[in-house]
Amino acid sequence: MLVQKKFFKIREFLLVCGEVLKDLEIAYETYGTLNKEKSNAILVCHALTGDSHLALRYKPEDRKAGWWDQFVGNKKSIDLEQYFVICSNILGGCAGSTGPASIKPESKEPYALDFPFITIKDMVRAQAALVTSLGIRKLFACVGASMGGMQVLEWAVSFPERVQKFIVIASALYQSPQNIALHEVGRRAIMNDPRWKYGNYDRQKAPTDGLSIARMIAHISYLSDQTMHQKFGRKIKGKESLNFELYNEFEVESYLNYQGYSFIQRFDANSYLYITRAVDYFDYSEGKLSQILQKKKFSEESQFLVVSFSSDWLYPPYQVREIVSSLQYHNLAVSYSQIVSNYGHDAFLLETEALGSLIKDFL
Repeated sequence: MLVQKKFFKIREFLLVCGEVLKDLEIAYETYGTLNKEKSNAILVCHALTGDSHLALRYKPEDRKAGWWDQFVGNKKSIDLEQYFVICSNILGGCAGSTGPASIKPESKEPYALDFPFITIKDMVRAQAALVTSLGIRKLFACVGASMGGMQVLEWAVSFPERVQKFIVIASALYQSPQNIALHEVGRRAIMNDPRWKYGNYDRQKAPTDGLSIARMIAHISYLSDQTMHQKFGRKIKGKESLNFELYNEFEVESYLNYQGYSFIQRFDANSYLYITRAVDYFDYSEGKLSQILQKKKFSEESQFLVVSFSSDWLYPPYQVREIVSSLQYHNLAVSYSQIVSNYGHDAFLLETEALGSLIKDFL
């Protein structure tokens, strides 16, 4: 079974910042078959640097399948024999959807820093327009981890009547000061790269050094102390004794450099700046979500599954439980589970059995 990328266009799209994007394009993929009643649709929202390629392959010879292929497929946690699954590249992304690297209709040049600021709410409103275009009035479920979980929460705020089941994984009500700080260091690495040129860089001479460093910083936050010890320890790269070199002395250094190099092959630097800022803006803290939910109408069948991972320090369990508390305060049906895992934040990609079972049972 293969999949192909599709595109949905919106002529004019008003953003939270007040600006209007013209000829907005959203890249998306669909899996499985939509039933006659159009009641079996599941929207999966991707994390920070993800894309619409959720599962399967474009071509038989492709080396890798989609980023959540272990969870989505026939007889898997999200069973394609039962559900119709949608995944779109977020607004501001660089994998087919309109973002800073896209061509501005008025100038026929890339937007670069002329691209307007975006928010999680804007991403979700674009997704809602896509879902409507497919003739789907109500999603059976909306699923997301990390920044994807923030999108699921935004669906609950903006379109509570349009989703039956909400699944929030390893996410939070707000971006913490620590995480904003990590994003800022990453953005500074990009903007201080001489090739960045205030966002007006040549696509063939992009600020790859800065973007690579930004990815390395972020990737550290996706791992856990246990993973670092188990996977790398203090192993010397390629030898048993010290090399007395400044570069790639330890295996963990080599690993991070590889992650940085892999990332610059597929991601746009300006897009990284805008998306991390959008995550930083996300804030339903200090009772804000509760105040908003008071005015929202959920259907009687609405249910939430909220999941955390014990070793996740990017969105630690206590922050995930704040989501549960806010939902329970309004007597919404909420199930919560903390999965014991050594994988850190990356557990939402790696805990196939434990997380997969929770998702399958909840659906």
